[in-house]
Amino acid sequence: MKSSESLVRLKQFQVNDKRRQLEQIQLMMSEFERMSAELEYQIAAEEKKSGISDSTHFAYPTFAKAARQRSDNLQGSIRELRIQQDAAAIAVSEAEAELEKAAALEGRDSSGRPSKVG
Repeated sequence: MKSSESLVRLKQFQVNDKRRQLEQIQLMMSEFERMSAELEYQIAAEEKKSGISDSTHFAYPTFAKAARQRSDNLQGSIRELRIQQDAAAIAVSEAEAELEKAAALEGRDSSGRPSKVG
């Protein structure tokens, strides 16, 4: 196998790996968003049941406080994942550009050589 073919295979593997990483980040973000929405629903139900929606009130439900904290933590994680998503998208673009260069190099190498007939 020619080294340029190996390089193209390596670059294709890297592109696939970067895309997989990006998809995992997006999947985690959507899961965290779903969990946060569920917590918000539970908080609203708990506040309605208790009749207290002011989180500073002394009788505010403990479950609602804990759920609010968890939801806030999830939102912070989502913000961090957005930063990672942006970096991963850039990494995918860079890997795709490197793959295109390697493919062009292989194409140039293979077109410049006479074919073997035997």
